[in-house]
Amino acid sequence: MDIDAWVWWLIGAVGLGIPLVLTAMPEFGMFAVGAVAAAVVAALGGGVVAQVLVFVVVSVALIAVVRPISARHRSGQSGHASGIDALKGRQAVVLERVDGSGGRIKLAGEVWSARSFDGDQSFEPGRQVDVVDIDGATAVVM
Repeated sequence: MDIDAWVWWLIGAVGLGIPLVLTAMPEFGMFAVGAVAAAVVAALGGGVVAQVLVFVVVSVALIAVVRPISARHRSGQSGHASGIDALKGRQAVVLERVDGSGGRIKLAGEVWSARSFDGDQSFEPGRQVDVVDIDGATAVVM
């Protein structure tokens, strides 16, 4: 029984795909793609050295490029703050007196309700304040 090299590479790709499905580890998928690339080289008549070289290069390239992206997505860190997280730490201008019970500020071009972080502290209109937190629709400033 004489099986072509490209068939062996495809069998290897399927063999690497099984642990990918069972363990959900993307590295096995990257090795499987490397095996498919080696199967293409074998089908085009490339030698054993070329096949193994393509398998290694494609697999390592995918791990080097895709794995860090995948890890970042799994950890949930996009690297950019958005929504209310992007407003924390910014400066705002007091529009109406802000104290522990309320007031108004202009933050990122929008008017927000605000209250002071320290209930005894108050800020007069025109003063710059720092946004410490966002509590619902109210900016907490100091």
